[in-house]
Amino acid sequence: MSERILTGIKPTGQLTLGNYIGVLKNLPKMMDRGECIFFIADLHALTLPIEPETLRQNSIDLASFYLAAGLDPKKVTLFLQSSVSEHAELNAIMQNYLYMGELSRMTQFKDKASKMNESAIGLGLFAYPVLMACDIILYDSDVVPVGEDQIQHVEITRDLVNRFNNRYGKVLNMPKYEIRKVGARIMSLSDPTVKMSKSDPKGDIFLKDDMKTVRKKIMSAVTDLGCEVKYDPENKPGISNLLTIYAAIKDISIEEAEKEFVGKRYGEFKTAVADAVCAELEPFQNRYKEIVETKAYEEVLREGAVKAKKMANDTLKRVQKAIGLLQI
Repeated sequence: MSERILTGIKPTGQLTLGNYIGVLKNLPKMMDRGECIFFIADLHALTLPIEPETLRQNSIDLASFYLAAGLDPKKVTLFLQSSVSEHAELNAIMQNYLYMGELSRMTQFKDKASKMNESAIGLGLFAYPVLMACDIILYDSDVVPVGEDQIQHVEITRDLVNRFNNRYGKVLNMPKYEIRKVGARIMSLSDPTVKMSKSDPKGDIFLKDDMKTVRKKIMSAVTDLGCEVKYDPENKPGISNLLTIYAAIKDISIEEAEKEFVGKRYGEFKTAVADAVCAELEPFQNRYKEIVETKAYEEVLREGAVKAKKMANDTLKRVQKAIGLLQI
């Protein structure tokens, strides 16, 4: 039996080259590897204030980006989280099995809460890991591809599975996380010490940027002292980030990328990176625009929700039976 792979993207902010490299570019490989379940985490987008029209448009963009990246609806289940009510129903149960002490120690919550007025922190932000755990366990997920900043969420999901199964027997499947080795963490072009994160117009390459803007951002990227194109994240974070981008786009190792630029100057190197990124993104953008114009995403999301709901409902019923909820 092939493994079941689950991944979701939150429709907040514009997607970046980092999202493309970390998730979208890998879709064809994932489809060949196992049963894939991909969802748009629109309920998670509500944990911080977001305009309704922005949420709607971002959700359309995400579905269209998935399809433009080569997602095959016959091989993959693609759906909106909010279209499958079992996410919210299981969340209502599982919030009783994760504890406030655990949730308060979550790094992402602490980071976001530290920038907010305490009286304005919503329960959804605090309990975010519970809903994320439900996303994972609803589909008996085996593998959850994540960025490094999401490892903690999968780990707390594993704690939940252990706690629940120890009490009720083997009801839930145990997931594991997986990080892509090359391109797992694409950094900002304006500050290569922080992750590319949907919020820096100068340092982030957005997937809807035109090619002239993409090229300008790469050519303006912060570099380092010296002139050697070498992977050294500590001493050469700017060059190392560009090497990571180039290697990920070209599907080669960092070492292979380094060899291509032995003796080359930074300007030549940046031009090559810009050429590679534009050659990848331009046809991708053309496919995206066609999908949005024809609304081809709508039927895919509807059919995906039907398939997802059946899987999710099976898990929910199993959980309800295990804990003693009367099923009539």
